[in-house]
Amino acid sequence: MIFPIICVFMALGYVNGDVYLDEKFLDDSWESNWVASEHPGKELGKFVLTHGKFYNDPENDKVKHEQNIDCGGGYVKVFDCSLDQKDMHGETPYLLMFGPDICGPGTKKVHVIFNYKGKNLLINKDIRCKDDVYTHLYTLIVKPDNTYEVLIDNSKVESGELEVDWDFLPPKKIKDPEAKKPEDWDDRSTIDDPDDSKPEDWDKPEHVADPDATKPEDWDDEMDGEWEPPMIDNPDFKGEWKPKQIDNPNYKGPWVHPEIDNPDYAPDPEIYRKDEVCAIGFDLWQVKAGTIFDNVLITDDPEHAKEFGEEVWRSTLEGEKKMKESQDEEERKKREEEAKSSPKEEEDEDEDEDEDDEAIEASEAPETGEEDGDEHDDHDEL
Repeated sequence: MIFPIICVFMALGYVNGDVYLDEKFLDDSWESNWVASEHPGKELGKFVLTHGKFYNDPENDKVKHEQNIDCGGGYVKVFDCSLDQKDMHGETPYLLMFGPDICGPGTKKVHVIFNYKGKNLLINKDIRCKDDVYTHLYTLIVKPDNTYEVLIDNSKVESGELEVDWDFLPPKKIKDPEAKKPEDWDDRSTIDDPDDSKPEDWDKPEHVADPDATKPEDWDDEMDGEWEPPMIDNPDFKGEWKPKQIDNPNYKGPWVHPEIDNPDYAPDPEIYRKDEVCAIGFDLWQVKAGTIFDNVLITDDPEHAKEFGEEVWRSTLEGEKKMKESQDEEERKKREEEAKSSPKEEEDEDEDEDEDDEAIEASEAPETGEEDGDEHDDHDEL
């Protein structure tokens, strides 16, 4: 699958309709706006401006994972002002990480990771990412009421409360450390029937000697030892006897540990808030090169973001599908033509082999006593 991405990230505080970043990578001017990391000790790839193998607009659709990705991740990271752009690497502290992660059939998810008080917190839900060959639009909306939404291709795939879906805060309630289950609490729903008893004929061996087996005629007790018939499963074997179950008259249900307010819990009405946002960066990990990104938007206006997404993504997807289908059809025709020509080539090779066989047979004729001079000359040439 190709792993193309358009990212729209919105950190919504007070909605003023502001656009903080609008990058479409339309020309080489992007190189003056972005800084390539020079962190030592890493195999860092090179960013180039390209529309990939299939696209809608050769100019607008530049900068997607252009390969059948086996294992790799493509994330946007948001940083505060302490970021050293030339030294950015995978362990550089960030405020937020957002993007798809694919590795084999088991990992196909969207990461949404917040840094809170120095800890990176992963979402407690599994958000499945797209894994086909086309460009997709990934949107994260964070709201000042501490709720969020994740959209893929402008359709909501997940939403909820930040406090609920991440472990930002300790739980509001904890189990009462002073509470213990009463000793006489019976949580067994059924018990053995005290009036039930094992039948006298219950105990039977699991295996018995095969009654149809006979000692072989050539069996020698002195040489082979005492003959014993082979064992077979006993059809009368009933297994371990267990008394039947009856309702427990003393059953009280499962014991629920009582909870108390957590003394360590303190609400934070500004979990969503980031006091300082200065930069974003791409953190790409891939086995195969070919990731393509395009159209990055940061705004506090969700409607504008949705319109922006439709404008830059919908036409891209439709154009890609059309070009990809055309390329696939050309490849199909090419394979058919190659398949048609292959039998003829094989037939020509078979004819050549037959001619060689005839020549070899002719060359061997003098050895059988034939005296044809021409045939003897052919043998000399071979």
